[in-house]
Amino acid sequence: MYPVSEAFLRAVQENTRRYYWTGKITTKGGAVYPFGYEDIVKGSGYVSAQCCGSAEIELGTVYAAEMGVTLFSQIDRYTLDGARVELSYHLRVADGSFEEVPMGIFEVSEANRRLHCLELKAYDYMLRFEKSFNGFESVGNAWAFLELCCKSCGVDMENTRAEIEGMPNGRELLSIYPENDIGTYRDVLFFVGQVLGGFFCINRRGRLELRKYGAEPVTEVQGRHRFSSSFSDFITRYTAVSSTNLRTQTAEYYALETDDGLTMNLGVNPLLQFGLEETRRQLCGNILDDLSVVNYVPFDSSTIGNPALDLGDVLTFSGGQADGEQMTCITSFQCRIGGRQSLKCVGKNPRLAQAKSKNDKNISGLLNQIEAGKVGIHTFTNASGYTVAEDNVRIISIEFAAKEETHVQFFGQAVVDVRAAQVERTASASGSIVVPIPAAGSDAGAGTGEAAGTGDGGEADSTGSGADGSMAGEKTGIGGNGDGAGENEGSAGNGSGTGGSTEDVIVEVELPFSWTEDGKAVAYVTYEFNDSEILAHCPAETWGSGKHILSLYYPIDGLVPNVTNTFNVYLRMENGTGEIGTGGCIASISGQGMAAAAAWDGTVTVEESVSRFAFGGGLGMKGVAGEMGVETMELVRKSYGDSMGKAMIGAFGRPFEIG
Repeated sequence: MYPVSEAFLRAVQENTRRYYWTGKITTKGGAVYPFGYEDIVKGSGYVSAQCCGSAEIELGTVYAAEMGVTLFSQIDRYTLDGARVELSYHLRVADGSFEEVPMGIFEVSEANRRLHCLELKAYDYMLRFEKSFNGFESVGNAWAFLELCCKSCGVDMENTRAEIEGMPNGRELLSIYPENDIGTYRDVLFFVGQVLGGFFCINRRGRLELRKYGAEPVTEVQGRHRFSSSFSDFITRYTAVSSTNLRTQTAEYYALETDDGLTMNLGVNPLLQFGLEETRRQLCGNILDDLSVVNYVPFDSSTIGNPALDLGDVLTFSGGQADGEQMTCITSFQCRIGGRQSLKCVGKNPRLAQAKSKNDKNISGLLNQIEAGKVGIHTFTNASGYTVAEDNVRIISIEFAAKEETHVQFFGQAVVDVRAAQVERTASASGSIVVPIPAAGSDAGAGTGEAAGTGDGGEADSTGSGADGSMAGEKTGIGGNGDGAGENEGSAGNGSGTGGSTEDVIVEVELPFSWTEDGKAVAYVTYEFNDSEILAHCPAETWGSGKHILSLYYPIDGLVPNVTNTFNVYLRMENGTGEIGTGGCIASISGQGMAAAAAWDGTVTVEESVSRFAFGGGLGMKGVAGEMGVETMELVRKSYGDSMGKAMIGAFGRPFEIG
């Protein structure tokens, strides 16, 4: 229940009351539009919320509250997308003042304009958590996951760190494996809420709050405060929980000493897959302790209303057909502005919980058929970069198992940044060069020429000698058909030249030269299945410098059921090196009948390389000291240390040290 004064609790139970509603709309642009009770169309406003479905009590739920109202307002509906709406209830108490109870903060999702009014529908901040979760491996306690979700989605946390870590499972280390059913931050909240044994909601101040089912009533609803009511003739209570273990493909069952109630099915919770069996038992046992307080009578009632009541409040009913000794809990409510308030508690009958209907049996059979033909997939993404050179480097490692004898397919792809070795090239250029040389007996000459002519046409007579020599000429002529006379003194030039012919001399030339160019790097791929190298198929690629895509495929037949298999891919390069960045290598193994991805089983593989040493005659002993370092390739940084004392090793021809 929202904290209110004793005067409010007395006033809300009176036969008559005086109250009013107010609200405020704040757009994304910062514009504020307050509205009063007179601005609300009568019977149009409501606030509804729930923490369970329509049939039974649930854990980890993340339902969003809804608000709807119709206002006499001329606000531009196009400015209301994502606007914040704050709604408050004001009740007059005994001293004449009005006590305010906030009803929540909502964000407008839909605004419709009518002729004289504006219809609004809004939801609380729970929808902000509908953002995609990255899906990588994550490790931390419950508070770490809640803090991550709130910071990523812009919502404040109501519970403090001390409150969360003070819960039974609050300090336990939780892990998320990559292959999970988590799609959004809202899914993360759901699974964390299950582990903590409660449910999430957005409170009146717009903050995320974890609430648990309780056993202490907060108020009594008398018969004179109810318009109608219906109560079940059974009590909903839980005495066991069930959780699916993906590694063993079994549903683990944890119960109280007296197991005669309902069983809460937690399903496949990714946060409950890691750790030893004792750890899982402890986690589920703590969840059962929180759930065992549920001892509620399901009901549905229409009351005069108490806006201070909230989800998870434990109530008692008296008068009429109600049993005043039994408790119930609010799992959903709807408070109408200026009208009644509907309260409801859901729950199953323990006596009928074990019976399955015909439809349930048919659905179970269909699910089994689907599961038999379901295609499973195991994926891999490298969490750190690789440098590939002449030695084999394991770039892909996938563990998988099959529930039946089947065949699977491996697909992989890696982006390799290749730097090929530079190669020096040498060559020679040869050819013929033609050199003209003057012929023997030829010399330089000079000549003059003169031309004169008379008559109609004017003929030229020229004499001269010397080819390509200097020439001077004069030409005079008299027109045959005209009276005029003209003289044309030709062009004159001075120059020198070689007279006679030339000879071509051919010279053979050969010139050596060298250059450096990019070579070709060769990449060799080796497949390894269950520590055995596959020799039948060894892919290879030849690349120049630059980024290249390495595509891989290999079919695997005859898998033995219920056995963990390991498929490794190694890469080495000649005449160059290659770099594979983080996330640059992806792979998958898929097929029918695949078992779910198993969590880490605690196996640590350690490899050590020792340089060569000689064996000889004689006997010698010497103290040996060594150091061992362990590097865990995970997104979450961890550390490990070990120390080794001195050990005496004999029967060697010469002393040596292991370093």
